[in-house]
Amino acid sequence: MTAFAPTLQAFFTQYLIGQRRASPHTVSAYRDAFRLLLTYIADRTGKSPARLDFDDLDATTISGFLTHLERDRGVSAATRNARLAAVRSLFQFASYRHPEHAALIARVLSIPAKRTDRPVVTFLTRPEIQALLTAPDRSAWTGRRDHTLLTVAVQTGLRVSELTVLRSADIVLGRGAHLRVTGKGRKERVTPLSKHTTAIVQTWLDERGGPPDAPLFPGPSGHSLGRDAIRKLVFKHATTAAMRCPSITSKHVGVHTLRHSCAMNLLQAGVDLATIAMWLGHEDLRTVQVYLHADLAMKERALNRTTPPETDPGRYRPSDSLLTFLTSL
Repeated sequence: MTAFAPTLQAFFTQYLIGQRRASPHTVSAYRDAFRLLLTYIADRTGKSPARLDFDDLDATTISGFLTHLERDRGVSAATRNARLAAVRSLFQFASYRHPEHAALIARVLSIPAKRTDRPVVTFLTRPEIQALLTAPDRSAWTGRRDHTLLTVAVQTGLRVSELTVLRSADIVLGRGAHLRVTGKGRKERVTPLSKHTTAIVQTWLDERGGPPDAPLFPGPSGHSLGRDAIRKLVFKHATTAAMRCPSITSKHVGVHTLRHSCAMNLLQAGVDLATIAMWLGHEDLRTVQVYLHADLAMKERALNRTTPPETDPGRYRPSDSLLTFLTSL
């Protein structure tokens, strides 16, 4: 076995899991990145992944892999950068274990991330949210579950990873109703529930039953709904809602759209950015400034407070016949 294989194994077991205590989502993302990378190199060199060495993973090969991801697999620049971040993390770890490959490692670490576009966030208006929440067929058990899940997601702004791990015990009803989650970066936060959301969750818990550690939103097998299952049900109900509210058709509605909608709801209600950041589980206030850019109504109110310049509209008309000729060309 070459030096690369045990280094990669130690990177996952000793560094990511043992030292960094990376979340299962991070481990899965890094795992997928290296499975794609090793398969790409094996296809081009004819070597099995276990026989690959550091010389097979030079900067030229890594750059070719990143190009392959964008050109052949059609991934976005953001996904390309995420794969590169996994590779950089491994090579940073390897730099302490294999100084004999310092030059090769330095060249890989110098591969730049690609700049990405920052589009305005997509969010749902109040009529669109109402159409989405009424889309599930509540005569069926799955429809009542989906209605509760969508209501919680819109009001709390939870990430899809946080929705998948919710348990009945994470919900506290009655006076001071709230839910408790451990989110990104292992940050625990408490999010209050409105009276409307509390009533819906209470009704669902009465029907759901089960022990306190039972998943709040189970699938047919009784296990928690996975990320893909939640994404699919949001897309399904958004498609249904678009029949009643056609403006939804122009938007790509996903779970993160519901998170953005929660933030915009708070912003339009006059809640300050610090509170919104705390509500969503962000450490940096700059992260939530994107919602200021997305709020067109706020910009229109600012425009209405300004005084327009005192100029009359009109076209330029030259007074000289020669200038008139030149203008007509």
